[in-house]
Amino acid sequence: MSKTAANESVALTDTPSGKKLDYPLMPGSIGPKVIDIRKLYGDTGHFTYDPGFTSTASCESKITYIDGDEGVLMHRGYPIEELAENSDFMEVCYLLLKGELPNKAQKTKFERDITLHTMVHEQINRFYTGFRRDAHPMAVMCGVVGALSAFYHDSLDINDAHQRMVASYRLIAKMPTIAAMAYKYSIGQPFIYPRNNLDYASNFIHMMFAVPCEEYKVNPVLAKAMDRILILHADHEQNASTSTVRLAGSSGANPFACIAAGIASLWGPAHGGANEAVLKMLNQIGSRDKIKEYVTRAKDKNDTFRLMGFGHRVYKNYDPRAAVMRKTCHEVLAELGLKDELLDLAMELEKIALNDDYFVSKKLFPNVDFYSGIILKAMNIPVSMFTVLFAVARTVGWVAQWNEMIEDPAQKIGRPRQLYTGYTKRSYVPLNKRG
Repeated sequence: MSKTAANESVALTDTPSGKKLDYPLMPGSIGPKVIDIRKLYGDTGHFTYDPGFTSTASCESKITYIDGDEGVLMHRGYPIEELAENSDFMEVCYLLLKGELPNKAQKTKFERDITLHTMVHEQINRFYTGFRRDAHPMAVMCGVVGALSAFYHDSLDINDAHQRMVASYRLIAKMPTIAAMAYKYSIGQPFIYPRNNLDYASNFIHMMFAVPCEEYKVNPVLAKAMDRILILHADHEQNASTSTVRLAGSSGANPFACIAAGIASLWGPAHGGANEAVLKMLNQIGSRDKIKEYVTRAKDKNDTFRLMGFGHRVYKNYDPRAAVMRKTCHEVLAELGLKDELLDLAMELEKIALNDDYFVSKKLFPNVDFYSGIILKAMNIPVSMFTVLFAVARTVGWVAQWNEMIEDPAQKIGRPRQLYTGYTKRSYVPLNKRG
């Protein structure tokens, strides 16, 4: 646990009683100190009120650090830009799970261990036929991932470090397989089994787009783009879905149930649907000659229209992931040589946002969702699969955070408090006497 900052505390006065209170400050390695208020209720009989927990640290973590004001995102101390430029997704997975970058032998073994877990139990195939063909892939993901606990009984003991590791590997390995199967089922094509001779990103693309009747070669530029998308979405500190995984895990729930809960949270349009919203916005604008009209509307605070994929709730400056994604976006478009009106519209909108004084002054720069939506469209990945792909990437962050929570002796079962504003006590009125 973090130590209390030497001789540092926050003095408070409980005005109803006049009691003087003193609460210690706990420093992180970087970032703001936090006030330790664990004794507040006992001292005062009061709770804090913080809707959305935007000013509350719910845990201690060594995994990811974000400074939204400065545009900083680091995993285990490594800036995301350096990881995205120099690493691959498997190396980032190892870093998030184990705390350090692997050496060559460790990386080779880790990749092999993940590869050997990519197949799913054959009976899981039958689960898919229970869903309607038009079921949203995220609905399928929630059901199938939750059901994994019924198949892998040898990795459910959360108090056994080895079983936790096996469950973590299984989840990271099987998520692309489960996701690709959801897509194949929705379009009526046969499932494509994973290939042990392909890397993680290439294997996912192959399972998505290959068919049994002919050879499918994965484009290396698209595989690299997919790998970067996975890296840039691997973890993002205590966001809604990660907090959901931790909260579910705090009850002692098995890892597969916890990750299914994270998928359900991610499905919310305010969380995982941002890149999908970008495509909907581009379709709404429709053509380049209407850009000026919609940009003008976006500047009008009384207009309900908003430019999606610009600015970020956390990053008040520039989304550090966006620069890497922008470069990748242009590489993909150049490789495919696409002539698509929607993609042309997106590139024109990007130019305006990067040069228009209104957007620059308000720091409404294109974010990672703006570029990832364009890349995924260019790769022929349907909009319904965008959030599924997000879940594939975020699984490693979820399991890393879940493992950290299990190993933290200070963690307790989650039990947020509330400000009750309902009726006070009242007497029951029999049915025949109610007006």
